[in-house]
Amino acid sequence: MTERLKEIYERYSGKFKFPDVKKNTLYIVSTPIGNLEDISFRAIEVLKKSDIIACEDTRVTNFLLTQYDIRNKTISYYSQVESSKLDYFIDEIKSGKSLALVSDAGTPCISDPGNILVSKCIEEGIDIYSIPGCSALIHSLVMSGFSTKKFYFQGFLPLKKGRQTLMKELSEIRMTIIIYESPFRIYRTLKEISGIFGNKEVSVSRELTKKFEQTLRGNVKTLLSQDIKLKGEFVITINNN
Repeated sequence: MTERLKEIYERYSGKFKFPDVKKNTLYIVSTPIGNLEDISFRAIEVLKKSDIIACEDTRVTNFLLTQYDIRNKTISYYSQVESSKLDYFIDEIKSGKSLALVSDAGTPCISDPGNILVSKCIEEGIDIYSIPGCSALIHSLVMSGFSTKKFYFQGFLPLKKGRQTLMKELSEIRMTIIIYESPFRIYRTLKEISGIFGNKEVSVSRELTKKFEQTLRGNVKTLLSQDIKLKGEFVITINNN
């Protein structure tokens, strides 16, 4: 843990009484989307006391855990192994262990693995608790300046099959629309939005909460004429109200 993080944690963590981490329980734990100081004290406590931490990439999660002196057992749980590891995790929880589910960044199950595990735990009558925290979805939405009364979260678009059909369906939804995109396809997607939605107002955010966080706002054609730095994951928010 850096000296600053240690100081913050030691100063405030003693002021709160955290509920004990229960056995036979799944904890869905939100982690920072960039800035490591955006983790909650409760999330730290749950990660410290859980028997197993299921994570997308153990290298990414272990970097976070190291900052908070957490050395619990981590097991990879990315999208390609969700089904094959499901029974193992259910058996571990039923045997009396507590399992913390995290993603590389943000809230698990939101365009990240975990939904299958949560559904199975509900089916098996296993207790579930969610430890709230960061989400790029909400962070980008509130910074867009567009209506937040109703919004539609798409997440990542299909790479090929069904992409154009889905984009046309989205264009007919009269509310704020949020799309996740990689730096390799950001210009392609903006061009598709221009062709299908029209020259809508959009907000494009990247590197959220990090040192070089950036949000560009304007109509699609204006943004397409700008030099967008192709680094980090992007969130495109479309004013389709």
